[in-house]
Amino acid sequence: MDFEPSEEQAMLRDVSRTTLRDHSGPERTRALLDTDEDVDAKLWKLGADLGWVGLAIPEEYDGAGQGLTELTLVAEELGRAVARGPFLTSSLVAIAVARGGSAELRAEVLPALAAGSARATWAFAEPAGQWSPRHLLTTATVSGEGFVLRGTKSAVQDAASARWLLVTAQLDGAPANFLVDRHATGVTVRRHRSLDLTRNLYAVSLDDVHVPAGCRLDGGPKAVSGLRDTGAVLAAADALGACESLLNATIEYAGVRVQFGRAIGSFQAIKHKAADMRMAVQGMRASVYYAAMAADAGAPDASQAASIAKAFACEESSALAGEALQIHGGIGFTWEHDLHLYLRRVKADEVLYGNAAQHYERVCRLLLAAQHPVVP
Repeated sequence: MDFEPSEEQAMLRDVSRTTLRDHSGPERTRALLDTDEDVDAKLWKLGADLGWVGLAIPEEYDGAGQGLTELTLVAEELGRAVARGPFLTSSLVAIAVARGGSAELRAEVLPALAAGSARATWAFAEPAGQWSPRHLLTTATVSGEGFVLRGTKSAVQDAASARWLLVTAQLDGAPANFLVDRHATGVTVRRHRSLDLTRNLYAVSLDDVHVPAGCRLDGGPKAVSGLRDTGAVLAAADALGACESLLNATIEYAGVRVQFGRAIGSFQAIKHKAADMRMAVQGMRASVYYAAMAADAGAPDASQAASIAKAFACEESSALAGEALQIHGGIGFTWEHDLHLYLRRVKADEVLYGNAAQHYERVCRLLLAAQHPVVP
């Protein structure tokens, strides 16, 4: 593995950063806070033209045929700019359909997602439940030549603007993925009030929703677990980008805020805090990109690396945001300052696709399974 980005990867990162700097960022996100729109239409079109969602889609379906590493580069830049839009959730659904969808389903869904003419999101988590396939209460039952879905999903990102929902449900005692039309009879979407103001989260009710047999994806529990690994890495990358913005803003503020006749950045205590924040960002970067490259390489420790990256990012991003708030002092608590947008963003990333405790537990299970293959 080479931790240095290739020329093409560096170009993708730089173009994405420039586009988001010019067309997104905290100011643009603030302008959309009072709207009910999940998507910044202008940014969505720009992202579609740049091929962000199409990165993980095979070339035969109008995508770029790239891996998780390239998608992680974009996720980091989206977090850096606290950008709106279901780029990552649409990418997750695209990955799931590319891996497990029928030829007909791939032909219908993937070109539309690659072109940006449609959006999608993953309905996985459930109220008061964990982001774990073992805790699913939503059920799928066989009915004629298809399935019927019943249950409630929570924390579904940008569901109101999605054309398709990827719903994970229990089928015969095992988790399975189903692609559901957002406007199908029995699907109800209700917006959550959430801490994160930069992304919209929804509850999705599934009341006897009929799904054709061809909309069930292959792969079963292994596919669900693998997709959660992908989501965990992307959420960790989003938090990494947000934390780098927080670090840069904090260092800049410490250089201009004067107290006792000196810039506060000249005090040793502030220097130590800034150094700790930099170390946290570098540690997050190493763990996130190792996990992405391990997934692309099919490494045997890919799942373990994904959980380590997510657990580390959960803890470090929350602590870093707290340090940034403390260094900024009173101004950091104000609505007018951008800091709270980043803090809210990383707190949401901390929960999405599993928190630190859940991923530490998973690492333990994976280590035990590696030493004792009979352990479930």
